[in-house]
Amino acid sequence: MRPRRSPTETETRRESGRVGFVSLGCPKALVDSERILSHLRADGYELVPTYQDAELVVVNTCGFITPAVEESLAAIGEALEETGKVVVTGCLGERPETVMERHPQVLAVTGQADVDGVMRAVRSALPLRRDPFTSLLPMASARGVSGEGALGPPLDRITLTPRHYAYLKVAEGCDHRCSFCIIPKLRGNLASRPAVDVVYEARRLVAAGAKELMLIAQDLSAYGNDLRHVTSTLDGRQVRAHLVDLVGELSELGVWLRLHYVYPYPHVTRLVELMAEGKVLPYLDVPLQHASTRVLRAMRRPGGAVSHLETIRTWRSIRPDITLRSTFIVGFPGETEEDFEQLLGFLAEARLDRVGAFTYSDVPEADANDLPGAVPEEVKAERYARLMELQARISAAKLAAKVGHEVEAIVDAYGELPGELVCRTAADAPDIDGVLVAAGDGTVKIGDIVRVRVTGASEHDLRGDVVGRVELTPGVPVLAG
Repeated sequence: MRPRRSPTETETRRESGRVGFVSLGCPKALVDSERILSHLRADGYELVPTYQDAELVVVNTCGFITPAVEESLAAIGEALEETGKVVVTGCLGERPETVMERHPQVLAVTGQADVDGVMRAVRSALPLRRDPFTSLLPMASARGVSGEGALGPPLDRITLTPRHYAYLKVAEGCDHRCSFCIIPKLRGNLASRPAVDVVYEARRLVAAGAKELMLIAQDLSAYGNDLRHVTSTLDGRQVRAHLVDLVGELSELGVWLRLHYVYPYPHVTRLVELMAEGKVLPYLDVPLQHASTRVLRAMRRPGGAVSHLETIRTWRSIRPDITLRSTFIVGFPGETEEDFEQLLGFLAEARLDRVGAFTYSDVPEADANDLPGAVPEEVKAERYARLMELQARISAAKLAAKVGHEVEAIVDAYGELPGELVCRTAADAPDIDGVLVAAGDGTVKIGDIVRVRVTGASEHDLRGDVVGRVELTPGVPVLAG
């Protein structure tokens, strides 16, 4: 009898490995997660939904503010406790010393958008037999997509969103140096994608079933600045890497386009004109952060209440029903009661449709940490409550004005009652804004776009009855003014 030999490295490699995934942070991080998951699937790894099924867990972290850092560290700890094998990536991964100080037993720490780094770590911990027939990313079909030309390279991500909407990241990083923010340290300076790459990805997402695309970047308005708005060839013609030109191209796909994190540069007025033409959803997510000129100067941000209001009036003169969302920081170092009252006065006059706010907290390595005039936590909390109370009244009044009118809405889910639908209007981005709960006849499907007569409203949500359906057509305005 031949002696038993030790198995070779090839023989000990498994046919499949079970990988769990935790995705934290903003939509930009979600797109990174989608790309990592796509490469894991393409390699042959099995993606599992529970710790109990996972042999290894990848945690895509957020490191923007202190609460996000703590949430990320807690998620890493939980994954380690449950599985013992964890690979860390994302924004917090740009500060590996922070991760290793709390969790020295993690297998690897990689930075944001580092797909290759994650794959190297996973392959080392869970090596697989390579199969060239299964290690491929599928090519989406071009059927049903408007315009000439191919779809370009295969879609390099599995979307984590429902099939009918997707995030489309057009750039990484940021050139601003806001005193409270460390995004440039985590994600680098602005790095825009060529326009043709963005359009090809958008076409592939639409071909796969997306009816709503959400353009995202840390500063969407600055798209293409780093490329000096260079042109790239699309269908035999040249397209500039500029937000206005890009949105014009994408508007021809005949789907809802939603714009996130738009700084109020002068050319945004041209985008609002496209909204008036029905080519883009009349929705802008504009991170204003404050209204006091003094506080904004300390934040290293431009503007103030007067200039903000002038810009808003200009936009509303072009598209009166435009939905404006913004976020604000309460209790920034040095913020006085007078500064805060100025912010409340601005909100009362601006009457923004959607407002998010958070109390200031120190961010490791942020310059604002060294500013004088720290605001006590109880004062921050009290100011936050006053701001949100004011905004709740404004939101309730704005939504009440919609009662009796018809709106278009996209169906995200089925409700609890027979025929009930959970929808979003053009004024509602997923997960951060309100919903419209509508009564249907049981024939409407998730992903359909319907017309709804609004019958009731609360502080943040609407309810109504479905009165018809809307068909999107490439090249035709999606939402008339």
